[in-house]
Amino acid sequence: MNIKTAKQQIANAIKCYFTKDDNGDYIIPIERQRPVFLMGPPGIGKTAIMEQIAAEMGVGILSYSMTHHTRQSALGLPYIEHKTYNGKEYAVSEYTMSEIIASVYDLMAETGIREGILFLDEINCVSETLAPVMLQFLQYKVFGRHRVPDGWIIVTAGNPPEYNNSVRDFDIVTWDRLKRIDVEPDYTVWKEYAYNTGVHPAVLTYLEIKKANFYRIETTVDGKTFVTARGWDDLSQMIKLYERNDIKIDEDLIGQYLQNKKIAKDFAVYYDLFNKYRSDYQVDKILDGTVDENIKNRAKNAKFDERLSLLGLLIDACSECARAVIDIDSVAREVLNVLKMNKARLLRPDASAQNIMMSEIEKKQELLSNGKKAGSLSKDSIRQIKEVIRLLETMHAGLADKNGADAFKSAKVILDKYVAEMKKEINGASRKMTNALSFCNECFSKGQEVLIIVTEFTSNKYISKFIGKYGLDEYYKHNKDLLIYERNQEIMQELAELDEE
Repeated sequence: MNIKTAKQQIANAIKCYFTKDDNGDYIIPIERQRPVFLMGPPGIGKTAIMEQIAAEMGVGILSYSMTHHTRQSALGLPYIEHKTYNGKEYAVSEYTMSEIIASVYDLMAETGIREGILFLDEINCVSETLAPVMLQFLQYKVFGRHRVPDGWIIVTAGNPPEYNNSVRDFDIVTWDRLKRIDVEPDYTVWKEYAYNTGVHPAVLTYLEIKKANFYRIETTVDGKTFVTARGWDDLSQMIKLYERNDIKIDEDLIGQYLQNKKIAKDFAVYYDLFNKYRSDYQVDKILDGTVDENIKNRAKNAKFDERLSLLGLLIDACSECARAVIDIDSVAREVLNVLKMNKARLLRPDASAQNIMMSEIEKKQELLSNGKKAGSLSKDSIRQIKEVIRLLETMHAGLADKNGADAFKSAKVILDKYVAEMKKEINGASRKMTNALSFCNECFSKGQEVLIIVTEFTSNKYISKFIGKYGLDEYYKHNKDLLIYERNQEIMQELAELDEE
């Protein structure tokens, strides 16, 4: 299955494991909860989906690579304890708490989060001395004499033996105690993740043209060459930082992440071409609706690969402005809730408005700190909470020497200004997306490009959320065409299958 389906399967299992009966006890006790084993090639996003699941479910997560652990660090160190049995004292071997188990308790103590995911990667690559300990752990959720706390679900991952020489095969007894999920790389699924995390448009448009280069592991006379989803993701982040710092991006950099010389060279050539398109097409003017006829004529006469690159630039720009609006909307709603909850207190003339606001700021700071430690917040949530804190701090500063009705009015004025800016952002984003669609409709009316951009608008998390909240007439007009096209494609496929029968 693909990584998106695997993510849903794991989320379903965790939700079931967290289900409690009327007495507040877990319906499936921890010792009967089969650990999930996520089996798949390297670099396809196994760790990433666990972080996403934790953030989406609001639970903690601790990740360990088991190849870094010895028997002692996993099991704990032995020490001698003196105990009395039948009136006689004996020296008994005990073990200190496992580093891994201790980390779970530390996280709960620091954050107050009682439920979470213990993610153990490369579990089938443990050392020979650690293997028996891991078997016991998978069976009984115990390291040494210390058990994983109730409320913590075990998820493990590993690579098939063809990708890792250190892999040891589990016997049937072990497999029979695991909930095994096999995953394979899938570009279409990864593209959805890439849009949501802001992967560089050069990477996305290149892979749209050459999907076969998304994931490749080969054995040559010079050894193994490989390109993985992780490689593309990490390269994307580095490209953005190089661009931000005005550092030249060359084949040497690309080859550090895409360890296949042919693909690295091919992408390096494409990246230079992509930058030329970015400069030549003046995307900002397309989005503002001020692009001149020369640009339109070039787009009309461009080859399909060049058109795809242009679409990637437009979608990336639209996604950024949609994301900004979604952030502002979330922040405004959260600060509005803070004011609603504290309205009665703020209106009291004898109350300290600044102290009330500082209390709310400290709550948000604690939420942010604990969420970061526990891994229970998404990147979007972290960014939005930081902006909430900034806005509350602005209100706090404006409340000096104000109490009662004056204090509440002062805070509300600041929020009103923020909402007014949000309305401008919404109108600006709508105008840019409308102009992008109109440009494509004018330049590519006889091609598939309009359907492509509408499809990408639909699959992009930020753009689709923006359209769902605020609407976009130009999108709805073309979306109807897309639905007709997709239905026609389905019918054509069914007819083709009928001919084959």
